[in-house]
Amino acid sequence: MSVETVDYSWMHEQISAEQYDAMSEELCRNIEIVDGMVHISPSPSPFHNDVIRRIANAVEAAGRPAWRTTFDVDLRLRDIPLLNRRPDVLVYEAGTPRDRRLPREAVLAVVEVVSPGSETTDRLHKPLEYAAAGIRFYWRVELEGNTPVVYTYVLDEATGTYRGTGVFDDTVKTDLGFPVEIDLTDI
Repeated sequence: MSVETVDYSWMHEQISAEQYDAMSEELCRNIEIVDGMVHISPSPSPFHNDVIRRIANAVEAAGRPAWRTTFDVDLRLRDIPLLNRRPDVLVYEAGTPRDRRLPREAVLAVVEVVSPGSETTDRLHKPLEYAAAGIRFYWRVELEGNTPVVYTYVLDEATGTYRGTGVFDDTVKTDLGFPVEIDLTDI
């Protein structure tokens, strides 16, 4: 009986946008690329996924027909060095082709749910990256106990950074260019 060995050396070297684009969708499913280096994302909890689904469904229902939502797909923020994220929820223009990657220019908002191990990235690094890419809205969701707390931000065009627009722990009532209301109490 022979044991097949797998070569993971590529995970320890900087990769280009072209190399990443040549990888299979299955291989890219649980990774993000930061400055060309692979970062593995752990599988989320069921509660994390429930929160993502509720937010995505509510935002899409509010934004139709002009906007759609999706989750856990590639978002290319920069080619050199490669910066590729997989936001928990993406809000994008409805007419955008839905192939492997959505162009950042079509993205209106991103939502990140903070998980153990992603605290610093979701609170500090990703807001800077999304703002630099010109994404108009950023939401950060903290899972405190059994109720999510949603922090909403809008891009300040003058500074190129996000400024807070609200903190919601019961019902999200905000605006993404269209009114959004999400009951957080029964997730």
